[in-house]
Amino acid sequence: MTDSVPDWLRAARDKWTNRGTSRPSFAVDPGPGQESVWDYPRPPAVVPDDRSVEVHDHDGHLLARTARTVRVLETSHPPAFYLPADSIVPGALDVATGSSHCEWKGRAEYVAVAGSADPVGWRYPSPYAEFADHAGWVSFYPDRVRCTVDGEVVRPQAGGFYGGWITDDVVGPFKGEPGSQGW
Repeated sequence: MTDSVPDWLRAARDKWTNRGTSRPSFAVDPGPGQESVWDYPRPPAVVPDDRSVEVHDHDGHLLARTARTVRVLETSHPPAFYLPADSIVPGALDVATGSSHCEWKGRAEYVAVAGSADPVGWRYPSPYAEFADHAGWVSFYPDRVRCTVDGEVVRPQAGGFYGGWITDDVVGPFKGEPGSQGW
């Protein structure tokens, strides 16, 4: 775990404008049983979820299955579901090249289907303290693998980089869509 957040990162966090405290006028109003991503906080919340989640590669091979996930809920983003390491089929994933940095979780490493170099997900091996309880948990890009939540096929968040999971119970608009760069 990385204990402290660098000063430059604290300064960047202080500049966040959308923090989930008020829904902008362009946000879709949620219907019964739905959530607006504009009501999610920033910094994000980590919320346990007990729905059945499965992840398959494009050949139909099971990569992961669990009913014990956490959803990361961040203003303007559809939730990213994180699955515990013990839900991953042994030998199904390899570490891929490259990394990225999340302003509140820390340095991410990418994972690929075993035998492939193309990333299908990511995890935080040594996250900042706010995500320490979920070090090593894996999230997947639903445009690169088939993800389901209680049998519903997840739709990917737009933008290519983002890994949010869009299901019928969340409404946007979502970060990554055209015109969302300033969110």
